[in-house]
Order: sequence, then C-alpha cells, then structure tokens
Amino acid sequence: MMGYDLDLFVIGAGSGGVRAARFAAGFGAKVAVAESRYLGGTCVNVGCVPKKLLVYAARFRDDFADAAGFGWRLGEAEFDWESLIANKDKEIHRLNGIYRQLLNDSGVTVVDGHARLLDAHTVEVAGHRYTAEHILIATGGWPVLPDIPGKEYAISSNEAFFLPELPRRVLVVGGGYIAVEFASIFHGLGAETRLLYRRDLFLKGFDLGVREHVRDELGKRGLALEFKVEIRQIAKQADGSLLATLSDGRQLETDCVFFATGRKPMIEGLGLEHTEVRLDDQGYIEVDADFRTAEPSIFAIGDVIGRVQLTPMALAEGMAVARQLYRPEQYQRLDYEHIPTAVFCLPNIATVGLSEQEAKARGHRLHLYEARLRPMKMTLAGRDERMLFKLVVDADSDRVLGCHLVGPDAGEIIQGMAIALRMGATKAQFDRTIGIHPTAAEEFVTLRTVSREA
Repeated sequence: MMGYDLDLFVIGAGSGGVRAARFAAGFGAKVAVAESRYLGGTCVNVGCVPKKLLVYAARFRDDFADAAGFGWRLGEAEFDWESLIANKDKEIHRLNGIYRQLLNDSGVTVVDGHARLLDAHTVEVAGHRYTAEHILIATGGWPVLPDIPGKEYAISSNEAFFLPELPRRVLVVGGGYIAVEFASIFHGLGAETRLLYRRDLFLKGFDLGVREHVRDELGKRGLALEFKVEIRQIAKQADGSLLATLSDGRQLETDCVFFATGRKPMIEGLGLEHTEVRLDDQGYIEVDADFRTAEPSIFAIGDVIGRVQLTPMALAEGMAVARQLYRPEQYQRLDYEHIPTAVFCLPNIATVGLSEQEAKARGHRLHLYEARLRPMKMTLAGRDERMLFKLVVDADSDRVLGCHLVGPDAGEIIQGMAIALRMGATKAQFDRTIGIHPTAAEEFVTLRTVSREA
C-alpha cells in the first residue's frame, strides 16, 4: 500500500460489499466501506429478508384454513398489518446492527455517507477524502417506474414495506419474480389483488412448464391474472382512490398501484466520469471475468454489473474479489452455471440448471420427467393444490441438466438438488438414491418413466 490511506475502499455496504470488505480485512488488508442508506443493502432492508417475512405472514391464511381438516377448531382469524410491519422493522433494525458489528469486529472502518469518486484512487465522503490502492463499487440497484402520467401515485417494492395500512385493492404490474411474489403477498393477506403483465405469460426465463403451472395454481387461489395489458395512466380521485387506465381502454379503480417493472444500477452521483470506468449498453458497469473495470484499480460486483442479480451471487462475487486481491492462490473465477434460485410466491418456485427450452437451444436431446401430485398435507385440508416436479435429462449422457419444482418449501428442497447437479449427477444416480418417505422431495428420486422426449 504505497502512499495510500487504505488497501481497499468499498462503496456500498450491501451483501456483496460487506462480504468483500470483511474477507479482505480478514486477509490482512486495511479496508473501509461507505454506505449512504442502510447496512445490508436491498436484501436486508427492502428485499429478500422482509419479503420472506411477508410471505410467511401471507401463508398463514392457508394454514388456518387447512387446520380444520386436521381437527383444529379456530375462531375467525384477524390480520393486523401494523403489527406485522412493526415486527418486521424491529427485525431489520436488529440485522442492521449485526452487519455493523460484523464489520467492526473484522476491523473494517464504516463510513456513513454518500461516496463519490474523485479519481481512480480517491473517494470523497462528507467532505473527507480517502485514498485507496483499490476501490470496489457495490452500490446495487434501484426500482424503476414507467414514465406514465400519474406515476407519482404508484409505489415500488421499496415503499411496499412501509405502507401505513394494507390496501383494500391492489394492482400489481410486472411479470418478473418481484411482481409475482408481491401479488401473492397482497392476495394472501386479504387484499383484492390483480396482476397485470404486458406479455403473454410471466416469469420469462423460467421453464415454460413451470410458468404455466404457476399461472394455473395462482388462478385456483383466486388471484386475478391479466396478460397482454399494461397501465397507461393513473389518476387520483376525490376520495383518495386511484383510477388506472389500461392499454385496452378499460379503467380500474384501486387503492394501490405497485410497479415491479425493472431495476436500474445505482450509479448517480458516483463520480464515474472522473475515471475510465465504462458502462454497457444497458447502463450497468462493464467488468471483465475478474470484476475489473476499464480502470485497473476499480472493481465492481453485484446488481450494479447486471449479471445474476441474486444475493448469493453478490456474496460470491465479493468473496472472489477479496481473494483475487489478497489471497490469489485461493482465487478461482466464478462459474455462473447451476445457480439455484427460488421465487417465494404462493406456491413457491425453485429451480436449478437448465430449463427445457434452454437445453433444447443448446442442442441437447432430452428425456423429460414430470409429475404433478397433491401434497400430502392437502389431502385432509381438502385443497386442490398440485405440486410440479420436473427433471430435464440429457438423453445421450443421462446427466440431469435441470431440476424444477413448484410447491410448498420448494427452495428448501432444490438447495440439495443443486449440489447434485453441480457434481454432474446422472438420472441413474438419482434413481439409486433412497427417498425419505413420506415427503414431497422423494418424488425426485422415484420418477422412473419418461414423460416425453424433446
């Protein structure tokens, strides 16, 4: 560290930034991290953590209804949004403190305030300048609302976690996982919810069979789904409600319009113009396979580079940068294949590996195994819910290319499947594995008959 205050200055204390800072400090580097909003970033504060808590809350409505089939006699359930949000806030505040303590215990200096680059080695925060041999940008992303008249009356996922009360009627707009998750949350908590998406079917990029199955299951639950439609204008009415004008000319009254129509990288005011850092054609910071920007001293990771926008990937990228800089003998480039992911709608979705469509596009000849079954819990509950199990198998090598599940606790099951796919498991090895009975997960090792070929 010749002539610099620090070895590494990290801009952004979200999941990736905190991981990079802690590991770099643990490797002996002198590190500081700047954060202008909240420790833990999107995931902890306005993303996966509070969202999962709201999903748990939404799921209780089904649990209460199902309990009768198992002999429980419950009084009429009453939901209190204010209690949920207050308890959520308390938990997030606790996690913020844990993040700060983790950084402090690791020897990382936490700088509160907006960081701005002055050059390739200098960062300014609240009038104070810091020099560093290396700088890591991990500023994340931010929701984008469409530029339509009345957009100021709409909310994004950021505001949804702080609504003073549960809206009676909600229009959720979008076709990605955030839209589908929040539609499930609002619907599960009792709001009259309608999901609008401008294309034929939501969840682009997921296996088509999964997308169609989720569409059908959400419809069974009474969630209103409308495709090939979008909102063109929002107006506020005298009674405080909103009037949304749709692309097909219809008008819908609602109390809340929630847009989940994309995110942008958080680079405003970052001072990139004082460096050689370049942006790609979508506005993300351009990096090479080692997360280095066009400015050799500056790295970038996480949502701000627009690769795989998942918290575990930001963590892995942060760790990779720390190892590359300070433990090069441990460094390996990240492999973006076989990344498991989950969508915490109701029912849950989880997947790892290739979809049927991706596998075909790569030239594989496929054996497809599918099963749709009623979860054991639903038999006494009397609910017509079906789980979907799907394996995508290479017909020539017998290797399992993709594993897909729709149903309760799907993410908990697919995490184990991800290890198998990462290790190159074959269908024969799945078949030789003993299942745990009675569980839903055992279906993945009892699928014996090819459903179809492709």
